[in-house]
Amino acid sequence: MPPPTNMPLARGYQLLNYTIVKQLSAGGFSIVYLAHDENDKPVAIKEYLPNGLALRSEGDRVLATSADNLALFRHGMKCFFEEGKTLAQINHPNVVSVVNFFRANETVYMVMEYERGRTLQKEIQLTEGGVKENMILYVFVHLLNGLREVHLKKMLHLDIKPANIYIRRDGSPVLLDFGSAREALNESINKFTPMYTPGFASPEHYANRERMGPWSDIYSIGATIFACMSGLAPQAADQRMREDKYQSVKKLWAGRYHSDLLELVDWCLQLDQLARPQSVREVQKLLLDIAARGPQRKTSSLFTDIKTTMTRLGKFKLGGRSQDK
Repeated sequence: MPPPTNMPLARGYQLLNYTIVKQLSAGGFSIVYLAHDENDKPVAIKEYLPNGLALRSEGDRVLATSADNLALFRHGMKCFFEEGKTLAQINHPNVVSVVNFFRANETVYMVMEYERGRTLQKEIQLTEGGVKENMILYVFVHLLNGLREVHLKKMLHLDIKPANIYIRRDGSPVLLDFGSAREALNESINKFTPMYTPGFASPEHYANRERMGPWSDIYSIGATIFACMSGLAPQAADQRMREDKYQSVKKLWAGRYHSDLLELVDWCLQLDQLARPQSVREVQKLLLDIAARGPQRKTSSLFTDIKTTMTRLGKFKLGGRSQDK
């Protein structure tokens, strides 16, 4: 039986110097609102509110659903708060900008700049026959600039998917809704429903979480590009580990996209984390090279040469983390 759904804050509710306008989205972990500050500037406010642990049935206060869940709720709240502090230190055009974070109503709030545009998920839904190659290259080259900055802060996103990539009106992408705090909570209890998204979550999300690293986000990047091409997520990683039905996109869409781009997607979606690219920089270099050479479809040996060279240099050593500088 699913946990009861939390009630959002009412329209017009005053939260410090912010006035709630409406609910933008809700999930099992949080509610996001559109609000205005004291200067009538729009902002997005994310409220920590995990359905399985806490409940607001009326009013504004958030209460743990049981004494047992109180410690877990507070642990997740601490992780959410620390995540807000870390994000506030990242000043990058391709990462959501956190302008404030505070405690109220027995929970925590993260205030972010409100961006105008639409999600990559919406873009995929509105595009027939797959997102164009030039748009994929533009979006992901810039997005990886932001993700690289996140990784340099010793932080992982852990929930990269089309719904968490926002495309501004000028076409530039923004990485939204980090899953780090959710993952910390998942590690604490087994009964809490995992918050990762099937198809976009790496195998390490399901088991062996101690193996998570930049390569886990890279799996999600590969899955997101796959979705841009097909309109659908690839087979979920936990299912693939039992019976892998993944079909190489290099075979599926040969001639439709650059062969190196297709091979890159297949590389990112390897089940073994050591067989994937180990840093964002590696992925970005390949995307930049594809973009520089234009939309030709001829098979190139460049990708294979780079992959072979990195393997020979020991880039895939067990437990190793590349130095992304």
